Amino acid sequence: MVLQVIDCKTEYVRNPLGIDEARPRLFWRLAASERRARQGAYRVLVASSPERLAKDEGDLWDSGRVESDASVHVVYDGAPLRSEQRCYWKVRVWDRRGRESAWSEPAYWTMGLLTRAEWKAKLIGRKADAENVADVGAGAGLQPSPYFRKEVTTRGTVARATAYATALGVYELRVNGAPIGDKFAPGWTDYDKRLQVQTYDVTDSMRPGANAIGVILGDGWYSGTVGFLGRNVYGERPFFLLQLHIDYADGTRDVVVTDGGWKTARGPILYSDFIKGEAYDARLELTGWDAPGYDDAAWESPDIRPVYNGRLVSMLEPPVRATELLRPIGMRRTASGSVVFDMGQNMVGWTRLSVKGPRGAEVVVSHAEMLNPDGTLYLDNLRKAVQQERYILKGGEAEEVYEPRFTFHGFRYVELIGYPGEPTLDAIVGVVVHSDTPVAGRLETSDAMVNRLYSNIRWGQRGNFLSVPTDCPQRDERLGWTGDAQIFARTASYNMDVSTFFTKFMWDMIDCQQPSGAFTDVAPDAGWIRHKMWNARLNWFAPDNPGWGDAGVIIPWTLYLMYGDVRILETHYDAMTRWVDYLQANSDGLVRPGYANYGDWLSIDADTPNEVLATAYFAYSALLMSRIAGALGRSDDAARYEALHRDVAAAFRSAFVDAEGRIYGDTQTVYVLALQFGLLTEELRSRAIDRLAADIERRGSRLSTGFLGVGYLLPALTDAGRLDLAYALLQQETFPSWMYSIKHGATTIWERWDGWTEEKGFQTPSMNSFNHYSLGSVGEWMFRYMAGIEVDRASPGFRNVLIRPHPGGTLRWVRASYESLYGTIAVSWDVSEAGRLRLQVAIPANVMATVYVPASNVVVDGAWNAAEAAETSEHGWVYHGEEAGATVIRIGSGEYTFEGALQVVGASASVAK
Repeated sequence: MVLQVIDCKTEYVRNPLGIDEARPRLFWRLAASERRARQGAYRVLVASSPERLAKDEGDLWDSGRVESDASVHVVYDGAPLRSEQRCYWKVRVWDRRGRESAWSEPAYWTMGLLTRAEWKAKLIGRKADAENVADVGAGAGLQPSPYFRKEVTTRGTVARATAYATALGVYELRVNGAPIGDKFAPGWTDYDKRLQVQTYDVTDSMRPGANAIGVILGDGWYSGTVGFLGRNVYGERPFFLLQLHIDYADGTRDVVVTDGGWKTARGPILYSDFIKGEAYDARLELTGWDAPGYDDAAWESPDIRPVYNGRLVSMLEPPVRATELLRPIGMRRTASGSVVFDMGQNMVGWTRLSVKGPRGAEVVVSHAEMLNPDGTLYLDNLRKAVQQERYILKGGEAEEVYEPRFTFHGFRYVELIGYPGEPTLDAIVGVVVHSDTPVAGRLETSDAMVNRLYSNIRWGQRGNFLSVPTDCPQRDERLGWTGDAQIFARTASYNMDVSTFFTKFMWDMIDCQQPSGAFTDVAPDAGWIRHKMWNARLNWFAPDNPGWGDAGVIIPWTLYLMYGDVRILETHYDAMTRWVDYLQANSDGLVRPGYANYGDWLSIDADTPNEVLATAYFAYSALLMSRIAGALGRSDDAARYEALHRDVAAAFRSAFVDAEGRIYGDTQTVYVLALQFGLLTEELRSRAIDRLAADIERRGSRLSTGFLGVGYLLPALTDAGRLDLAYALLQQETFPSWMYSIKHGATTIWERWDGWTEEKGFQTPSMNSFNHYSLGSVGEWMFRYMAGIEVDRASPGFRNVLIRPHPGGTLRWVRASYESLYGTIAVSWDVSEAGRLRLQVAIPANVMATVYVPASNVVVDGAWNAAEAAETSEHGWVYHGEEAGATVIRIGSGEYTFEGALQVVGASASVAK
């Protein structure tokens, strides 16, 4: 079969609108029915119109036939692109035999407004409303959400209408009564430096004649409550910016902009705040306000913000969307008469309420993750957050349906207070909300508790990836902690497509990188640095934190590994070098100081010395910089950073490691990091493995690692040949362990191992989230080692795949898949009672794989003995010998089955990935 080109994307996205990348990257996948299908050449056409493209005219770019197997990150190299340009493209390929494919289906992208001079719109807001400010409860001091409208009359046939919109705050855009766009746009950035612009094609929403454009503004991160940092971090009131371009069939254009000609009024949203919840008075609804013909004579003129000094950039991150609805699985009345619903899953989003009752009746919808022993909501861990909506009914015979607009909560349980009548399970629906990162990984095993663990990891990621990788979705925090993000980044990449999510987050980190070169603990910073400096009087301030600041190197490296993204390394190379230079300048003989605020955060009965952590991560950043420099062809830098890593490792050994291999602190984490970061000699490495194993066994096969150690714990053990201990920790059910929380009802990953215990109940309410993804970084091991889907560092982005499964523990089978840029990589293994392994592997077209079958006497496809068969074209595979107890076979694309007698696999040698 000739190759078929499918799934064309631009900058990781299907048909993106309003991008500002001058040289966009193009991606496509290949479909084929035969094995070892490979691309040998390609031709890309980019045209200025669909008509030209249909005629095979690449007036913007005709690459010609390019002898290359590249099908991802193919850089546009045509005519310079201009603002608002529409670019249509297609591609055809040739396989290795020279057979030509058909053209792909057409794809396209559009450019945004590339220069500031093209922006004619002004930021509009509503003046502070002293009379209508909320004065009670959670909303004390909060302003109502302002409404804006503008009527527009079209004067002919509309060929295309494009809206460019953004806000200092969050907004909901409406055209002729219908919502446009997604939730919480434009997302969270450092608003003083960067503001993301959303581009919408609203052609189909425009009508002949009169049209109405409506907007509702929310405080969001701009002027609302940001964690425990308070309100008005960036500004006092939200503002909105819109430029609508209406292109007519006759070639003329109208431009509608936000300016003093708009009208504004308060509406039914009394206040709406991410941390404090929302209050809505349905009696104040403005019926028809977003439709043409509405009487807005009583509305006011908007307030105009004269200038915005930050950068207006194209939307980078995936949009925040409602992706799923959950129905409650049970309900019960409390002693006070309220009704508590169980959603069956700790989730993030809000509740859709259905209610009918008298005018003026108020229903309070309250949310919590856990219940107290008496069945009431456990609210102590929310601190100053108020996960609550207050809905005032307009009354009447019709059922009223309400869901909030500009707030979100983390919860499993919902309490209705003041509900008129007797509610049923249909009274509420849970709306699941998060950044819409497409599902990439799937994993299932023979162990129901391991499956629950993986489900908890995924739900934790869904709940905490909301514009930025937040630390918890329920209490007054929800900040973009960089240490949490870096330790989980690889797991996140296996679970979902986080290419654009982390690309945007890196800009958040860059925007708050300090003049010294230090990366911050949270991004966007949102005043965290000032908050820390205020606490310096308590000797609490640290100018950097190991494992947190290092995210500035680890996250780009992770994107390079998982997606083959060289551009992110090029873009942020200088920032990364500044960080490593900062570490070197602020060390003593290459040993870093121990002033860190966090250390191995929330370790359990094991305090790792901060200076050990800091020096280990210094070495790791240097090691990664040597690899990054090598990937960019900067050979001198690569050699310099490689030497720096050796020198820091030597300093680490001199300062912290004794002759018996004992590392200062003697915790599981010090050994794990020393092993994974390449800090030990071979002799010391062997001793460190023994000490690590002895500590785990002394604790009864239990872990003690916190945030920084946990992600490397099982990989270190597996690489060291102690797969038995890795599985013992994975499947451990007693405290502390992953399974302990599951045995006690967890449906997401807890912040701390001891969030709740049988002996002590709830931990300190000051910091006790039950949805916090960091300890879920074990998901990386589950994909890379348990299932065996691993990237080849020499060929990143899964251009070449390493399939190296590690059967073990009590698991009888594992099934996993990963959606790479090239297509689906799938692995399935099972072990019979007699100890016979059956391994099935599927590899997408244009990809090669090296399979390490942990078995002897391997038979391929039920027909050939691997060690005896010669390579032939119909086989699609070739035997490459034996290595560490595994039979090594090189395969091309296609589906393969390997069978043999299971062997215990030795070290995987994937140190410091």
